[in-house]
Amino acid sequence: MKKLLLGNEAVARGLYEAGCGFVSSYPGTPSTEITESAAKYDEIYAEWAPNEKVAMESAFGASLSGTRSFCGMKHVGLNVAADPLFTLSYTGVNAGMIIAVADDAGMHSSQNEQDSRHYAIAAKLPMFEPSDSAEALAFTKLAYEISEEYDTPVLMKMCTRVAHSQSVVELGERQEVGRKPYEKNVMKWVMMPAMAKKRHPIVEERTRKLVAFAETSDVNRIEDGSDHSIGIITSSTSYQYVKEVCGDRYPVLKLGMINPLPEQKIRDFAKLVDKLIVVEELDQIIETHCRNLGLEVCGKEIFPLIDEFSQNLVAEKLGQRKHEGKKLDETLPARPPVMCAGCPHRGLFYTLKKLNLTVLGDIGCYTLGAAAPLSAMDTTICMGASVSGIHGYNKASNEVNAGKTVAVIGDSTFMHSGVTGLINIAYNESNSTVIVLDNSITGMTGHQQNPTTGINLKGDPAGKINLEKLCESIGIPSIRVIDPYNLKECEEVIKEELGKDCPSVIISRRPCALLKYVKHPGPIAVNREKCVGCKSCMRVGCPAVSMKDGKAVIDNTLCTGCRVCTQLCKVNAIG
Repeated sequence: MKKLLLGNEAVARGLYEAGCGFVSSYPGTPSTEITESAAKYDEIYAEWAPNEKVAMESAFGASLSGTRSFCGMKHVGLNVAADPLFTLSYTGVNAGMIIAVADDAGMHSSQNEQDSRHYAIAAKLPMFEPSDSAEALAFTKLAYEISEEYDTPVLMKMCTRVAHSQSVVELGERQEVGRKPYEKNVMKWVMMPAMAKKRHPIVEERTRKLVAFAETSDVNRIEDGSDHSIGIITSSTSYQYVKEVCGDRYPVLKLGMINPLPEQKIRDFAKLVDKLIVVEELDQIIETHCRNLGLEVCGKEIFPLIDEFSQNLVAEKLGQRKHEGKKLDETLPARPPVMCAGCPHRGLFYTLKKLNLTVLGDIGCYTLGAAAPLSAMDTTICMGASVSGIHGYNKASNEVNAGKTVAVIGDSTFMHSGVTGLINIAYNESNSTVIVLDNSITGMTGHQQNPTTGINLKGDPAGKINLEKLCESIGIPSIRVIDPYNLKECEEVIKEELGKDCPSVIISRRPCALLKYVKHPGPIAVNREKCVGCKSCMRVGCPAVSMKDGKAVIDNTLCTGCRVCTQLCKVNAIG
């Protein structure tokens, strides 16, 4: 049976058909739907882990027990999981283990552009890179075979365009592979120095065998063309752009296994053409490999190191005719992302700006608090960095700024990597105030559950972490809970906590306005006769509030009735 699937859905289908039994991931765009889709198969146990490191270590444990396993993450999530990644390359696996990492060239939802192929090279692990949904399914099944045959975790590199585009796949049946018995083997599984030294040569020998596989496998294939003046080596979405632009004009070496790369196959391809061009997004991984083989090749002197590619960019750089499509007569206005109408974070960020505080921020939809008109965030680095950062900021300045500085972090991000920073604050006794923005969900990636919600990935009741008790248990002496819709309460509590000479936590608690179970009182309206056009209501940056003919207007299709704006109106024109 054929079906149209997202690339992420196709990976999940590959997990199902290959007999995977265990999935653990942390949600991260553009990888999230792999795990959400896998959870729909009853034969697969699937869960959200607190972070990517935990997910990878859990997947390893499942592999060790003899069950085929999987963990998924976005590119920056692999940074978090890098510690187990490098050592798992040494231990190898029992049952097959796949690690999916989804890169985000173009930074559609990420704080950086990084190329995960570097991790495959550094950790000396095989990496497959599908270019469409059909390959995503096929490569996933193949990856389990490679994992078990070569005793290695296998990386599956996705990217935004492959993960979130649809193409036709051929569905197959699930193959139950059975559980492999676990056998105690200290030399293989215990990576003390004496054992690890003996495992390293095994890794190098494995790489040599994988190179031989890359030479003959049809995942790396040569597609001939009519014009041999140019030969193109490419992979992933770049392959799709090349084929759309050039068709069958030039020979193409399409690489589906991106590490280790073949050597003789590339040399043989080079002999077929007059000039070699490498088309690859982000870093010059393939290009550098070709140069190391002694081949003359063009790459990044033609194509950029920055941003994702497109058909027209590839056409321009290869000197081909651009694709012509219908064009709008007018340029559409920009629509920058904003916090939703009724977002519980809005009132809190308005208060932080009003108090003129330095705000160390974190990763989540609340990062939009940095945008105008709220402009209430000073830093955003990575998951958990706000909590660790405020400790260093205050300690290094002898806490002279402690009364004017806060850290903000979401509930899911706090579970991911904020709690260890808070332990550091408690242990080393810095006078720091951390605000946990508890909206009862993982909002940024599409409303996934987390350890504070009491619901698991499948929607069943689960263990629920009590934030107040957790903070108390690690030694935070002052813990307060506020309603971010209540601006007066927010301001009073924040001032009080900043005035204390001790570590403190404020929990700003109100569920995400988009959650289906949240009942809103309904839209409010502006009394145009009372409105004086002062624009005070505009200071919270709510998309439901605008100005028309010098008067405030509320869009009743967007307004949830949170009444934050009413608290700013000094003439009582909103209600």
